Amino acid sequence: MTQDRLARLLDIMAALRTPVTGCPWDLEQNFRSIAPYTIEEAYEVAEAVERGDLDDLKDELGDLLLQVVFHARMAEERRAFAFGDVIDAIAAKLVRRHPHVFGDATAASADAVVTQWNAIKAREKAARADARGEAAAPSRLEGVPLALPALTRAVKLQRKACEVGFDWNDARLVLAKIREETEEVEQELLAGAPSPALTDEIGDLLFAVANLARHVDADPEQALRGANAKFERRFRFIEQALAERGGDPESATLDEMEELWRAAKAAERA
Repeated sequence: MTQDRLARLLDIMAALRTPVTGCPWDLEQNFRSIAPYTIEEAYEVAEAVERGDLDDLKDELGDLLLQVVFHARMAEERRAFAFGDVIDAIAAKLVRRHPHVFGDATAASADAVVTQWNAIKAREKAARADARGEAAAPSRLEGVPLALPALTRAVKLQRKACEVGFDWNDARLVLAKIREETEEVEQELLAGAPSPALTDEIGDLLFAVANLARHVDADPEQALRGANAKFERRFRFIEQALAERGGDPESATLDEMEELWRAAKAAERA
């Protein structure tokens, strides 16, 4: 039954990409133009998970699956690979990287699984480089995609550095680094107009904050999404409260909006 459903989806995608009779928009797309939608759909899956909305999660997973089907169809048109090859590749990878399940290896904990996974991944990457006649990249930081959200990429880079001992052993030391970076931002602000140096210092501050999140096992992307949602809730409270008074944010003073912000905050804690 699942196979029939998947075949139907692949047939629909093929029809959308069929010249003349297909969809003009779908026919105009390529790997590069579709990639931003793929990233967006992955975020919408994460958002549905964050909300705990399983009905929405079902829809968003379907949208994400469509992105895989879309990319695979375009590759098939170029005779590069097809959707079945994508399935075969991930199935083979899962078996290779879980020798404690499908082989004779052992892994007594989740941490041991991650260590084993990374070691196998590194060997596979070195083998691919050797097959291409390339020298294996010497950096421990290789393999962290540039397209990742900056906070997520920062954490992944930090974790790779941590594997060789380049890390603080106490979250309080990271907090001290954040204070140091905050002071450097303040110095740039006191220097006058915004400058590339100020942007650079803000980047250092964000990197340090991501490092603190990693040290306390908090996902910085998830934490920031939560902060965004909190800001939206409280600002909408302000808008509604002002509307009930016959006003709006444009005509309100900052003091009025600050007072309502504190009221929104208090209401959440009640």
